[in-house]
Amino acid sequence: MKIVSINVGLPREVTWQGKLVTTGIFKKPVDAPVMMRTLNLDGDGQADLTVHGGLTKAVYVYPSEHYGYWRTELPGVDLPWGMFGENFTAEGLFEEAVYIGDKFRIGETEVLITEPRMPCYKLGIKFGRADIIKRFLASRRTGFYFAVVREGMVGAGDAVELIGRGQREISVADITRLYAFEQTS
Repeated sequence: MKIVSINVGLPREVTWQGKLVTTGIFKKPVDAPVMMRTLNLDGDGQADLTVHGGLTKAVYVYPSEHYGYWRTELPGVDLPWGMFGENFTAEGLFEEAVYIGDKFRIGETEVLITEPRMPCYKLGIKFGRADIIKRFLASRRTGFYFAVVREGMVGAGDAVELIGRGQREISVADITRLYAFEQTS
């Protein structure tokens, strides 16, 4: 398991469906290691702190392997790392195989999985299409959030080492499945 890309971006205003919206979903890969702090990565920010960021959603992680699925689902759409608004594009961290409470060492840091990502309308802004939100949730390829246990420097290429298993009963995929079921039933 490793970090393929670290992506950051500060909130900015965009027009969506005739309204001015502030969003931090526009992330771009960085070339150098960055400092990961308790609330986010240096150079990164969230626009609406009532639903994004904070201690339990400091860093959003998305599996790099999911990009292949989306290239098939969305032919002709450019999908650079960070397209889903993730801070870490990571290899080998699948929702079915990671659990709430799992603890990892990445670079100088330690992080803890807290919850899956549940998409909001701003993903539609990023893709320029409102249907992506339902498609994203239905795919169950949502990624998840890290809380930062120990701050430090992280960089693309850093290994992701499991150092503690929170429990083995509830995977990130299980929670997403329950949420998706409630949304469609």
